[in-house]
Amino acid sequence: MDIVVSMARMPLVGETVQGSAVHYIPGGKGANQAAGAARLGAEVKMIGSVGSDIFGTQLVDSLRAFGVDTEAIDMLPGVETGTATILHTREDNCIVVVPGANAHCSADAVRHHHALIEQADLLLVQLEVPLDTVREALSIARSAGVRTILNPAPAVPLPADILSLADILTPNETELALLSNQPVAETDQALMEQLAYWRELHEGRVVVTRGAIGSSYLEAGVLQTVKPLKVKVADTTGAGDAFNGALGYCIAAGLPFRTAVDFACRTASLSVTKFGAQGGLPTWSEVDSTYA
Repeated sequence: MDIVVSMARMPLVGETVQGSAVHYIPGGKGANQAAGAARLGAEVKMIGSVGSDIFGTQLVDSLRAFGVDTEAIDMLPGVETGTATILHTREDNCIVVVPGANAHCSADAVRHHHALIEQADLLLVQLEVPLDTVREALSIARSAGVRTILNPAPAVPLPADILSLADILTPNETELALLSNQPVAETDQALMEQLAYWRELHEGRVVVTRGAIGSSYLEAGVLQTVKPLKVKVADTTGAGDAFNGALGYCIAAGLPFRTAVDFACRTASLSVTKFGAQGGLPTWSEVDSTYA
């Protein structure tokens, strides 16, 4: 559950500022991405865990409203649902995550639902569950020949065996720097060199989300950047999740990579025009109308 506190500006360390509102909004990276893909028209089944509290019930109900199949979401007795406390201004946000039930989403739970992965066109995974769980899900997909997207967020160092199982990696610039153990790339040239070096070490494809700059990837050794739409920003929370849900939708549908990244950028652009990570998720027709 996203607990969003809105304010005119971020507080300094030790400072108290006046907030304007507090909202309780269904969230979570996995749920946001599942809802985003379903909103576009994908058939989505989610594996995950919530607590037996009121937040857990509300989150499952919200996903069902988006059309997500929630049969593989476990409601764990005596466990609190995960929360993200978001300090939000018009220009930016910062987030503190308490995993709660997400920490109990185990590799055993994934194995129990292995058929859902094996029958899928694509597996989309995030890092708000334990790494053993991520590894198990990716391993099942690889064994079944199912394509995978790993969104390495929240940012943590990842072992090589997990990275080797991801067909597509979708870090932002900070996450890529952490995974590469290098400084954040300040220029296109630096990013191109960083991605080229990464390509020498890992087989998977990387597309880097860069906020207002757009999204970048290497094609035949040349940096390609797909620019976002110019929109009036209301809330940047969940833009990356909207991107990943849309990219997963497009890759599962078999669209060319450039087309998929462009569609995902447009989806992310539209998502920031409304408040809330899930409240701003656009439909396929809304994204399609931006090509006119």
